[in-house]
Amino acid sequence: MTTWAIGDLQGCYDSLQRLLERIKFDPAADRLWFCGDLVNRGGQSLETLRLVHSLRAQSVVVLGNHDLSLLAIGERRPDEQRKVNADLQRVLFADDARELLDWLRLQPLVHADRDIGWMMVHAGLAPKWTTQLAQKHASEIEQKLRGNDFRKLLKNMYGDRPAWSPRLTGMERDRAIINVFTRLRYCSPRGRIAFEEKGAPGSQQPGLYPWYEVPGRAQRDLKIVCGHWSTLGLFLGHGVHAIDTGAVWGGKLTALQLDTDELRVVQVAGRDVPASPPNARPPYHKDDRKTDQARS
Repeated sequence: MTTWAIGDLQGCYDSLQRLLERIKFDPAADRLWFCGDLVNRGGQSLETLRLVHSLRAQSVVVLGNHDLSLLAIGERRPDEQRKVNADLQRVLFADDARELLDWLRLQPLVHADRDIGWMMVHAGLAPKWTTQLAQKHASEIEQKLRGNDFRKLLKNMYGDRPAWSPRLTGMERDRAIINVFTRLRYCSPRGRIAFEEKGAPGSQQPGLYPWYEVPGRAQRDLKIVCGHWSTLGLFLGHGVHAIDTGAVWGGKLTALQLDTDELRVVQVAGRDVPASPPNARPPYHKDDRKTDQARS
């Protein structure tokens, strides 16, 4: 049995198929961890969502910001749904839309396997959060998403404020937790997220740090695999393995083997697009770690 973590798909179905072939995925023996953002922009979000759903017995998924946005749009009136891009409309108006969205809504914000020593989140963790605190705060949101009032949460989750504080209550607390798990890149030492900063490290304003480099951050007892930050590229350091390598922007789709002491990274070509996003960096970035890559 082999366990692979896979970076942001964002509707890149063809790339996912290539990656599964490259890692010789065996659904009878192997397990997949998807780092969130299954949908949007790639042009094949419906096919991607259907494939991951079909693999639900062999995989775990954490919710990303694009997944949560799709869930929120899925609760709006049809005339409002027709205002979103064509890729998401194909999901929203598919015959099996309800089945897919109901399944997606039940997925967690955090997944941890202490036997193999890994935790998966979409974006990151607040500076003072241990892995235990992260699981506790994720559970607060997951219970609401799975409860009768999930529509209220999805309607009110948008917004950049407030910054996370353990003293927050109600919807402000929910929003702050969701923002950490699904939108975090840079923050201040006190944990205030800089939502406008999306470039590679070195491009941010003074006083801001990548979430995994904040001075005084909590010590964590699990290695962390995450996605979300395509301009970061493949980053391996500080106990963090960031594997969003910009497949939707013409970069790579990345898989990282988790159940091995050796670092094994497999990459395939992403979506065939003519240009990369602004401030893009090369699809591979490391800090003093060796890697074995397979590329196409």
